[in-house]
Order: sequence, then C-alpha cells, then structure tokens
Amino acid sequence: MTLFLLAELLTVLLASILVIVLFNRLRIPAVVGFLITGIIIGPGGLALVKNPGMINALAEIGVMMLLFIIGIEFSLERLQRIQRYFWFGGSLQVLITVAVVSLLSRFLGATVEVAITYGFLVALSSTAVVLKLLSDRGQVDAPHGQISMGILIFQDMALVPMLALIPLLANLQAVSLTALSGRFLLSLAAVAAVFFVARKVMPAIISVIVRTRIKEIFLMSALLACLGMAYLTSSLGLSLALGAFLAGIIISESYYSHQVVSDILPFKDVFNSLFFVSIGLLLDTRLAWNLGWRVLAVVAGIILVKLGIVFLTVRLLGFNSRVSLLTALGLAQIGEFSFVLAGVARENGLLTGQVFQVFMASSVLTILVTPLLMAIGPRLAERIRDRLGRPVSPELASIKAQSLQDHVIIAGFGLNGRNLARVLKETGISYVIVEINPDTFRVACQGGEPIIFGDASSQVILKEAGLDRARSLVVAISDPDGARRAVHTARNLNPEIFIIVRTRFASEIEELYSLGANDVIPEEFETSIEIFVRVLEKYHLPRNIINTQVQIIRSERYGILRGARSSSRRLSEKIYDYLEAGVVETYLVPAGSWVAGKTLGEIDLRGKTGVTVIAVVRNEKTHSGPGAEFRLDERDILVLVGDHRAMDEAFAYLGRE
Repeated sequence: MTLFLLAELLTVLLASILVIVLFNRLRIPAVVGFLITGIIIGPGGLALVKNPGMINALAEIGVMMLLFIIGIEFSLERLQRIQRYFWFGGSLQVLITVAVVSLLSRFLGATVEVAITYGFLVALSSTAVVLKLLSDRGQVDAPHGQISMGILIFQDMALVPMLALIPLLANLQAVSLTALSGRFLLSLAAVAAVFFVARKVMPAIISVIVRTRIKEIFLMSALLACLGMAYLTSSLGLSLALGAFLAGIIISESYYSHQVVSDILPFKDVFNSLFFVSIGLLLDTRLAWNLGWRVLAVVAGIILVKLGIVFLTVRLLGFNSRVSLLTALGLAQIGEFSFVLAGVARENGLLTGQVFQVFMASSVLTILVTPLLMAIGPRLAERIRDRLGRPVSPELASIKAQSLQDHVIIAGFGLNGRNLARVLKETGISYVIVEINPDTFRVACQGGEPIIFGDASSQVILKEAGLDRARSLVVAISDPDGARRAVHTARNLNPEIFIIVRTRFASEIEELYSLGANDVIPEEFETSIEIFVRVLEKYHLPRNIINTQVQIIRSERYGILRGARSSSRRLSEKIYDYLEAGVVETYLVPAGSWVAGKTLGEIDLRGKTGVTVIAVVRNEKTHSGPGAEFRLDERDILVLVGDHRAMDEAFAYLGRE
C-alpha cells in the first residue's frame, strides 16, 4: 500500500513538473498547469493515477493550509488602503452575482438550494491567477489592480460562510429555523472565542514557544494550531477550512506571524498544488467532450454575467468605464476556491456527476482565457472610449484650467504627485492635477488642490488641464498602459511640451522615450544610483567624480545599468573627458572660518592646491581678478576655477578647522 501511494505521488510530481515548465514558458498561470496535469494523468486522460482518493486526502490538507495562510495575512491594517473596495465593492459584487446566478438557475429549472450553490460557485474569482497576472504586468498598484485586490480579498473571506452554508443547503428541507439559528449562533460563538484567544491568550503562548529558540517546536506548534482548530470546528459540525482560517487569524495577532508564513509556505505550496491536481483528476474528458456545446455555453454565460456585474460594481464605486472594464475582464473567471466549494457541494449531493463535469470543464476554460482577456483589455477599453467618448462634464472638475499659463500638469496624485505638488506650491509655480481615483479626487478637493477628475490619457481631459499652454507634464501614475497612452496623447496634442515620466520597470524606458517622453525616471535604477552614491561616499571618492558617473549614466538613459555594452565601454572614456576638463565652483566663507580676515596671498590657494580665485562676490558686488592683497571677510563667495582633483583639494583646504 505504501509503495502504491508512493508510485501515485511520483506520477503526480513528475507530470506536474513537466507541465509547469511548459506552461511557464507559455506564460500560462501555474494553477492552470496543475489542473491540466490532473486532467492528463487522471481517469479521464491517460489513467496513470488509478486511485485518486489518497491524493484527495493530501489535497484536503492543502486546502486547510491555504485557508490558514489567508487567515494569517488577513489584517485590518492591510485593508485600510482598500477598505472601500473591500467592503462596498466586494460585498456588492458577491451578493449581486449570487442573486443573479440563482435567479437564472431557478429560471432554468434548478431547485433553490442548487441555484444558490451555483451562485456561490460563480461569485468567486481566482486570487492566485489575477494577482499573478497583475504583478507580471506591473498593474497591482493601478486603480483596477487595487479594486481587484479589494474584491478578491472579500471573496476569499466570503468562502468561509459559504462553506458553512453548503451542508445546510443540502438539507434545507430538513433543517428547522431553530437548528439554523443554533448553527449560526454556534459559528458566532466559535469566531468570538477565536478572537478572544487571539487577543488575550495566543501572544503569551507564542512568546513562550519563541523563547525556547527551537525552530522545530515553532513550526510544529503552528501546524498543530492549523490542524487542531480544523479538527475542532469539524467536530462542532462546521468545516475543516473554517477552522484552519480561524487558526490563521489567531496566529496573525502575533509579532511572529511572518515567520510562520515563511516556515509554512513550502508545505502549503506542495499540498495546494496537489489540491489543484486532484481537481483535474475528477474531470471526465470524454463526458466533457460530448457535452461540448453546454460547456461553451456555460463559459460564455459565466464570463458575460461576471463582466456585467463587476463592471456595474466598479462604476458604482465612482470609476470611469476604462477602469471598470479592465477590472471586469480581470475578474471574469471562476476561482480556485470555487473548486473547494464544488468538492463540498459534490459530497453533499448538490452537484450531480454531469453538472459537476460541465462546471469543471467550464471553470478551467475561464481561467485559460483570463490572460487573453487581460491582454486585450487596454485596447478594448480605448476603442470603447473612442466610440462612446463624450466631453467631460464641467461638474467633474474642481477647477478650470483656462486661466493657467506656463504651468505643470501632474498626472496622478499618489505619493510622488503629492510631493511634487507640495514643492511647486512652496516655490510659487502653478500646477493642475489630473486624477482618476474618485477617493483621491475627493480628498484633494477637500484640501483645496487644483485637481481635475479624469483619465490623463484622454484628449478631452488633457485639453481641460490646459496642455496647450502648459510648460511640462509629469506622468506619475501606477498603470503602465495608462502612462504610455498619456505620453502618446500628450505628445500628439502638444509637440513642444516637456514630458517627464516615472516608471517602475526598466523595460519600459525605451518605449516611453519612443512615444515622446523627454525624461524617464525609472524607480529601480534611481534607487540603484542612490545606493552606489552612498557606498562610494563611504570610500571617500571625490563628490565630483561620483556626480560625473551619475551624470553619464543618466545621459546614456541608464544603458550601463541595463547591460548595454556600448554604454559600458564608453563610461570610463567619458569620465576621463569630464575629469580632464576644467570646472568652475563657488565657495562661501562661513562664519568663524580660518580664511576670514586673511589675504589671498596669505592663503596661497593656487600654490597649495592649484585652484585660482577668479572673483569674489561681497554684498552682491563682484570683484573680478582680485590680487594677492585682497582680504577676505565672512560671507564672501569665492569663484574658483581648476580641474576636478584640484577642486576637491581646495574645498578640503578651505574647510579645515
């Protein structure tokens, strides 16, 4: 029996590795790869795994660990940034989806309990797939990325009550109101007890465990909490997954929760992978093929329903049609937790064999088309906006930019946009902000900022901001696609405007320049530059040499940091050219300086360092070519000329105590 289980596991692991390597090269999410692996090696495929029961038992542990990790990562602090998207957007999307799908299912002849189960299954989207694709595309911090994250986290939380309700739905006719109320009160009591333990008891217990300084005990205690709580909730008639989730919340209140995640993560990934493989094992490919038209109809129905509901939800949050469409396209698939629900529903008789097979095949297809939907999203949104685009209504703008001249347009009012606006305000330079996030727009309006609500890539919005009269445009938005379109649109509208773009990824530099940007500031490379400047300063390299290196790197568009050979070959030559050239610097004689009261001849700066004083500025009056008898005073400004090395020696000489 042991060798049989080992052979089954070896088959699963070997097939998974081969498929995942292939899917990784094709840029298809790993979740899809595991599902396909199960389909290929399962009874409906090559039948390499003859007894999926043992794999399913291991997969159940994977589900518990998945919920355990989600519980650990669940925190109110994390939700503060996206709490509106979480509470309002997430609840609205889940409730509307469950209601719409349930009504459609009832119309098609399903019973009440089965119809609600269908609603649960369709309401959830794939957190793993969506966040991976958003991360790969650099759109996690974009408006649609933040909204998607808020809705997905709410969906993950909604899984817990859904798991608790499915067994009740299976026995809906036999369950009395008293029994239902008792089950609900029992769940509330369990949650309340968990939060009490999390706040009052668990921190002290974990501190004792940590003080043992035995890593094995720490890891085993975390596993004990996960599996023990799952066993307890199961004994009370609730689900195993609910117990694992509650155990995660208990651990999350500890200062050591990040270490728990680090230790558990490898186990979670292995068992979680087995879960997705086990789901694929259940798919009967022959039956699904015979029901092909039904599968395709269900896929189309799921995508259309979710597109419409998510689009409506995001519009109700106050975002424009582009952000709403991008969010809807990203969340149009069936989620991995729907497979968890489907398994529980199947065990409770709510999903029959044929219906289960149609659901499985449809779900896999919706996940497979997600990368394609997200890829065509920006172009589709742009076409829809061009066809349906209307001039911005005056009430959307908190200011009118017609009176502004020679001003700065700030596209995006995040951290960089706010810092820039603060500096411009201090220096008296006029500016106008363009922001697409309604929450940020509302806060900025209350703060009296000159801000326009809209998409910075829209011609109408840029004209409203006075692009034709502006001196410069600063694009500081987190959406890479939006930034590229904003640069392209602005350059076409005003060929003379100076465009500065902030980007997070080095791969976007050349494309942004080709679209018309005058200056591209990549966060990755600017951070690298600041780091090597600090390191070189610690080695006492002259500041002018460091500055020269920085100037060359920026003038080469960060070519040496991007591995461009032509740039790296010319770097040493350019540094040499800069160092050979003379340089003019100024030096302020500070109060109490040793040179104050002395003549230039007494200082002998030229003899000591090789630097010549060509002028002295005193009380805004310039004394050109001062002689050796010229006596210096405090607050004099010396105009110096010399090469780089001599200039560093002169500054050190003048600044000595």
